[in-house]
Amino acid sequence: MSIRIGIAGYGNLGRGAEAALRQNPDMRLAAVFTRRDIQPADKNTPVVPLARAAEWKDKIDVMILCGGSASDLPEQTPMLAQWFNVVDSFDTHAKIPAHFAAVDAACRAAGTVGIISVGWDPGLFSLNRLYAQAVLPEGKDYTFWGKGVSQGHSDAIRRIPGVQDAKQYTLPVQSALDAVRAGENPVLSVRQKHTRECFVVLEKGADAARVERDIKTMPDYFADYDTTVHFISQEELQTRHAGIPHGGFVLRSGVTGGANKHLIEYRLKLDSNPQFTAGVLVAYARAAWRFKQAGQTGCRTVFDVPPAYLSPKTGEELRASLL
Repeated sequence: MSIRIGIAGYGNLGRGAEAALRQNPDMRLAAVFTRRDIQPADKNTPVVPLARAAEWKDKIDVMILCGGSASDLPEQTPMLAQWFNVVDSFDTHAKIPAHFAAVDAACRAAGTVGIISVGWDPGLFSLNRLYAQAVLPEGKDYTFWGKGVSQGHSDAIRRIPGVQDAKQYTLPVQSALDAVRAGENPVLSVRQKHTRECFVVLEKGADAARVERDIKTMPDYFADYDTTVHFISQEELQTRHAGIPHGGFVLRSGVTGGANKHLIEYRLKLDSNPQFTAGVLVAYARAAWRFKQAGQTGCRTVFDVPPAYLSPKTGEELRASLL
C-alpha cells in the first residue's frame, strides 16, 4: 500500500514536493492544503483549505510542510503534528532547538512523528558535518553556501511591509574558500565567509530607506553579514532573476597521527533549490512513516534517522547494491 502524502503550502517548495512524489512510486499525493486558490499539476488532486486540515486526520500518513521558516513553520508544524506525522524544512539555524522542543511536545501529546529541519542545510550538510567530525576528531569545520538563491531569506524579505517581491543571493567569499582548501585553517567570522545580495521590488509608495534598514538589521538573516540591497522593477526581477539555483560546500580539515593532513569536502550544485529540497523532504517523509509503523512517537532530526529508512529498497537490496 502506498504512503498517503499531504502537502501543506503550494509555493515553489510545494510544487517541488508534488513533482518529487511522481518519482517515488511507493507514495502518492492525497491532497494539497493551502490558504490560497491554487490548481495542482494533477487536476484530480483534492485542494483543501489549511484551516480544515484536521478533517483529513485519517486520510494522510505524512504531511510535508512547505511554508516559510520566518512565520509559517513555527506555528504550522506543531499545529499539524496534532493530527499528522509531519516533515518540515525549518532552516533558521539559531532557532532549531526551540522549534524541535515545540514539535516534540506536540508529537508526543498526539502520538505522532515529526522530522524537522530537513533539506540540505540544515539536512544533508548537517549529516556531512557530523560524519566528518566523527572521522576526524582533531580538525576544523567550514561551510560555504552559494552562489545561489536562499528561499528562506527571500521569504523573510518579502514579509517586510512595503516589499512586493524579492530574491536574495548568498555568495561565498572566494579568498576564504581558497584558504580552507589550502589547509591554512583560517579563523573566519560569518561576515568573512559570505556576503548577501538582495534584489527587491517595492510596493508603490514604500520607503526604500526604511526597507533597506529593515533588511540589513534583521536578526538571524542579515544582521551579521555584509549585505547589498538593489531596488529593481518587477519586470527585471522576472527576466533576470527567475531561476532558483543554489549550492555550497562542507569541508573539514583535520589531522591524524599528529602530522598527516586530510581534507573532506562535500559539494552540492543545484539548478533548483526548491526542487532539490523537496526531494529530500519526500525521502524523509518515508522515514517518518517507518518510524510510525515501528510504534515510535516524538520529534527527530536528520541525525536520528537510519539511512535505510530513506530508501524504498529493502535491507537485502541495499546490502547487495550499495555496499
